[in-house]
Amino acid sequence: MKPRVAAARALAELLRGKGSLSSALPVWQSKVAEADRALVQQLCYGTMRYYPKLNAYLGQLLDKPLRSKDSDITALLLLGLYQLEYTRIPDHAATGETVAVARVLKKPWATKLVNGVLRRFQRGADTLREALANDAEFNTSHPRWLLDAYTKAWPDAIDQIVTANNAHPPFTLRLDLNQCSRDDYLTQLKAEAVAARPCQYSDAGITLDEACNPTGLPGFNAGLLSVQDEAAQLAAPLLRLSPGLRVLDACAAPGGKTGHILQSQPGLSEVVALDLEERRLTRVAENLTRMQVNATTIAGDGTRPQDWWDGQVFDRILLDAPCSASGIVRRHSDIKLLRTPDDIARLAALQGELLDALWPTLAVGGLLLYATCSALPAENRDVISAFLARTTSASEDPIEAVWGHPQSNGRQLLPQQDGHDGFYYARLIKSGPA
Repeated sequence: MKPRVAAARALAELLRGKGSLSSALPVWQSKVAEADRALVQQLCYGTMRYYPKLNAYLGQLLDKPLRSKDSDITALLLLGLYQLEYTRIPDHAATGETVAVARVLKKPWATKLVNGVLRRFQRGADTLREALANDAEFNTSHPRWLLDAYTKAWPDAIDQIVTANNAHPPFTLRLDLNQCSRDDYLTQLKAEAVAARPCQYSDAGITLDEACNPTGLPGFNAGLLSVQDEAAQLAAPLLRLSPGLRVLDACAAPGGKTGHILQSQPGLSEVVALDLEERRLTRVAENLTRMQVNATTIAGDGTRPQDWWDGQVFDRILLDAPCSASGIVRRHSDIKLLRTPDDIARLAALQGELLDALWPTLAVGGLLLYATCSALPAENRDVISAFLARTTSASEDPIEAVWGHPQSNGRQLLPQQDGHDGFYYARLIKSGPA
């Protein structure tokens, strides 16, 4: 199968509301030659990164939207526009290859349409840009509701957020400092001609100038390093770990933070990695095995500890709560299409339920670290403020740090183009029975 065919079919599933790129893409990538898989990923994620802008173009170029049963042709048109606007593929090659896909999709009637739309774009791109000059979605390549939410929360940082969201994410690693110092590992990378720099806020973080297959890096298979954004690397140090503590990592998959907790403090009495689905825990177990650490894995619902909790309290809880992922749009560009305003209220309610349910499992004097990869206060500061207001045994243990923006509760990191993702942390301490 050719790369553009695989990309069109993966994007068509997304446009039909049948999943995300993370679910559709691996299926269709597997149907192309290994050498072409990176191109399929580039085409899919690039098209979604600029979906609002490309869709605005398409609205100008089509007399009327295509029928839902022809979402594969809509996806194909978006792919063609992405190649013409954002890649170095020669225009004639991008157009010709994209037109050819319509035949492979068994829709020869669409060849004339695809060819006409793409050639019309080539001839009139400047005119189209002028017509769309005052369209906020076109200019920012963000859905209007999300742009408005960012602007309301962070009016002085909106340009930074939009720029970071539309950029390729940095490739960041976390070292196991028990095995090697960061300076020594940077020296090893230099000897391998791999350009890298230390992260600004995480003592264990390294960012490579170019993404690569991490399995080829020194020490990866021995658990020396893990792929993890700098913002996520801040979780383990914020837990104030010490020997003998029992720790719960709720919503643990894929296990990066679980591994960091275990590597940060080998003397913990137990770490329990909880996640809703057994299949997700398989990934956790694989990552922990590679990192050469052990945890107790449990498939269970964090809102129903009565179904899985043994009654033994935890001294530390990391609640990396399900969220809109509005702080990591650059890593999951299909969020621009998949998320809706209604999701925010729904997720905030779930976050509150998780806090209420897990709080009784925390020991008196214990700490709960609440985290999300969201940049929206409705999922972060507001959730924690509401929880503190209704929970007399909970109080904030303020995070003193040089990173992020202090909030009325917790600290917010906003996505940086060449730095960390958007992330939120709040640390709570328990003073008595729930």
